[in-house]
Amino acid sequence: MTGATRGDFLFFLRRVVATVHPGALYKHNWHLAAIAEYLAACARGEITRLVINLPPRMLKSTLVSVAWPAWLMGQKPTSRLLVASYAQSLAVKHSTDCRLVMQSPWYRASFPLTELSPDQNEKDKFTTTARGFRFAVSVGGAALGEGGDILIADDPINPLQAMHAAQRDAVNGWFDHTFATRLDDKAKGAIVVVMQRLHTQDLSGYLLEKGGWEHLCLPAIAPERTIVSLGNFSHTREAGEPLHEARENLALLERAKRELGSANFNAQYQQAPLQRSGALIRPEWFPRFADTTASHGCIQSWDTAIKAGDQHDASACATFVEQGGVHRLVDMLAVRLEYPALKRAIVAQAERFGPAAVLIEDKASGQSLLQDLRAETALPLIACKANEDKLTRLVRVTPLMEAGRLALPVHAPWLAAFEAEFFAFPDGPHDDQADAVSQYLNWVRARARGPNPMLRRL
Repeated sequence: MTGATRGDFLFFLRRVVATVHPGALYKHNWHLAAIAEYLAACARGEITRLVINLPPRMLKSTLVSVAWPAWLMGQKPTSRLLVASYAQSLAVKHSTDCRLVMQSPWYRASFPLTELSPDQNEKDKFTTTARGFRFAVSVGGAALGEGGDILIADDPINPLQAMHAAQRDAVNGWFDHTFATRLDDKAKGAIVVVMQRLHTQDLSGYLLEKGGWEHLCLPAIAPERTIVSLGNFSHTREAGEPLHEARENLALLERAKRELGSANFNAQYQQAPLQRSGALIRPEWFPRFADTTASHGCIQSWDTAIKAGDQHDASACATFVEQGGVHRLVDMLAVRLEYPALKRAIVAQAERFGPAAVLIEDKASGQSLLQDLRAETALPLIACKANEDKLTRLVRVTPLMEAGRLALPVHAPWLAAFEAEFFAFPDGPHDDQADAVSQYLNWVRARARGPNPMLRRL
């Protein structure tokens, strides 16, 4: 067992949990293995900047702030770690848990060369006899006099602070000008930020916007089919799949959403915070419905792009059913596909729902798609001419939305990702799903006013 503890970090994690949470049942899940793989890459110097976002109560602090520092100092007693949290009391708790592990008989038997020095063995800082250490600090606290091989920021801002721009800016400034400067090895030393998302400009959002950071994002409910892969680790999540079903199934997550509200749930659980200030579209405008069944009278609206890859825009297909003058968004598909695969996706979505009309913008990739689909299929295509920018098009239909004429489902696998983009418009990083919706609503608006040159039936 000593060999397994020394050679297998996930087995080591089980023993850590048993030590710091006695009586708790350890429930292993793939996301713990994924985080472990990313942390191992940081320890090897292969990843030097890492942001990890995941929901609360998913063992993130025990893994990243307690187990990993103890493991690193067990493997290399000279390791020097700085670990920060938003409050000193929280930072000290993680530190004392880590020290408890390192003072346990099983740890000392597994790592006999790692001994804590009696000269420096305090709650906030303890040192090994080889002069390695773990130093707990609070965000915004006193200036640091130490440097480290690895810097960890675990929950650098609390939810109440995150709602205030001045406090967000203070945390982000402290990180840039104080914490990040303490890295000893600028080439191979690693900085790890682990937190639940709280705001579009929390520390995670601030760092990811600057670029240069590896991002492991683990939403509570997968908004789409996702592959998490690094090194020898690979796991595929299907759309709508909970992150850790044995711990929080969909029913529990739905309850959490009701208790938190959709905005807080999107941020803390889905890692997709909404733009709260200055937003053009407000969540309270939209009635909700439970039945997402689409009839054969539905309408599909496509906003198309023809390049794959996360750095490019997605193609989005919104499927609507009108009932009593209210337009229900029953399905949203967002995919990044090259042209041939996108053409097949349009046909597949039409076969799935049997729409009475398929709207495609008559511009750029949409022109070629309309020509090819007209020649190869019998789809009920409608070319939409758009002579205005995306913002203007959406502004034109905000009265329809404000009047409650657009309804959203209570629950759908794609809903959180859609709301994150839609309610952030026009300040969010993407607008494809929002544009598919505005194209449909503008079509509805134009149809109500009679023939319009922006529409041309093929």
